[in-house]
Amino acid sequence: MTMRRIGSLKSVADFRAYVRQLGLQLPMDDRPLSASEGSPLATPYRIGSVSVGNRWAIHPMEGWDGLKDGRPGPHTIRRWQNFGASGCKLIWGGEAFAVRHDGRANPNQLCFHPNNLPAMTALLETLVSAHTQRFGPQASSDLVVGLQLTHSGRFSRPNRQDRAEPRIVYHHPVLDRRLGIDPTDNSLILTDDEIAQLVESYLESARLARDAGFHFVDIKHCHGYLGHEFLSAYSRPGRYGGCLENRTRFLREICQAVRAECPELMIGIRLSLFDMPAFHARDERGGEGVADAYPPGDYPAFGCQRDEPLQLDLDEPIALLKYLRNTLNIELFNLTAGSPYYNPHIQRPAFFPPTDGYGPPEDPLIGCVRQFQAVQRVKRELPDLPVVGTAYSYLQDFLPHVTQALVREGAVDFIGLGRMALSYWDLAADVMQGNSISNKRVCRTFSDCTSAPRNGLVSGCFPLDPYYKQSPDREQLQQAKRRLRHNQDD
Repeated sequence: MTMRRIGSLKSVADFRAYVRQLGLQLPMDDRPLSASEGSPLATPYRIGSVSVGNRWAIHPMEGWDGLKDGRPGPHTIRRWQNFGASGCKLIWGGEAFAVRHDGRANPNQLCFHPNNLPAMTALLETLVSAHTQRFGPQASSDLVVGLQLTHSGRFSRPNRQDRAEPRIVYHHPVLDRRLGIDPTDNSLILTDDEIAQLVESYLESARLARDAGFHFVDIKHCHGYLGHEFLSAYSRPGRYGGCLENRTRFLREICQAVRAECPELMIGIRLSLFDMPAFHARDERGGEGVADAYPPGDYPAFGCQRDEPLQLDLDEPIALLKYLRNTLNIELFNLTAGSPYYNPHIQRPAFFPPTDGYGPPEDPLIGCVRQFQAVQRVKRELPDLPVVGTAYSYLQDFLPHVTQALVREGAVDFIGLGRMALSYWDLAADVMQGNSISNKRVCRTFSDCTSAPRNGLVSGCFPLDPYYKQSPDREQLQQAKRRLRHNQDD
């Protein structure tokens, strides 16, 4: 069956028919309701002592546009202003914030430094001010904002965009080869003592977040970064590898340290609920993705069948979520999947791949529904778990119709927006106010927001946001894409 672009479907009936053609089950309403009409997306949600004003959330994103010293730059500040004006009441980090310099994914990622507290305080105030300016002086009373804390692990590039400086938890039989890591170089593996020091770095960054005025911190465990890698460290000996208790020890130690020293902060976890093997383009002309060759037997990935890693196995992820909620009293969860580096069609389904990617090996709607159904299973087993879901941007014009139905049915609690918030940051406000959707601002998953940083440029929506359309970086990005097409045609 030929894949159809979502933008070619002109009505909800067309979309329903296409979903049926794909053999998928996806609830959707005939039209989105406004807040005054009782939209499920406008319902407040109580988390601990705070109330979140609606069911819209902004995912954390890296703009590759901070300053060398880890402070936010002008592009970062503008993006956070847009997030504040978005109408979303849960801002999940706004940005991935490296807890120390060697954990930066790029030299312009926001990063901890003791001198950066004033800048981060001002950045948060910028977001809150934009929210109150658009929605009124009392609007911030149910606005909840967190900061995502991370270390990029094997994807660290702290000093130069063209030089990887990986730190790893264990040697991976596929990712080592893919990233050019010498499988005999054990100096890249963090020792137990270094891990203890890293826990202190997370705590130090949590203190900064508390002092800056954030409501919560997210201990990032997704997308192939360091925290996520601990969860698949089956072969690592000692305290941090092997059994599930050991593989989750790093996460538990950070949560316990933050809870003990910063009790004012809530804690969130953004978790890749499942993973799959790495993928690559079938041929040099950028064909559809196929899985990298992997050794038979016990493939090291979290949330999939280790003897058949293209199939999900959510038993361990659900066991972890139960422990985090019931024993550590973690307040918030944001569930995603895979990694943007090695299997982006699993993580962020798109019709158009980034320049370093591959064509979709399946209709992207299948990838969306895979994530929706995984989250729905979590909600069945843990109905009181406050969950932000992911992979909604690909729904495009029909995002409000589907997400309204998902929230009403209890399949998820919050609708997280990532790429969509770069092109159409105030989609939530338009839906809640009963305004017509601005079709020319809807993210069409062109993937330029990923292709730009892959080519050493800042991230942004170059096709649809006038701010980036007029940027000199746009022409550089177009040149990089033309070079890629030329090479594929040769």
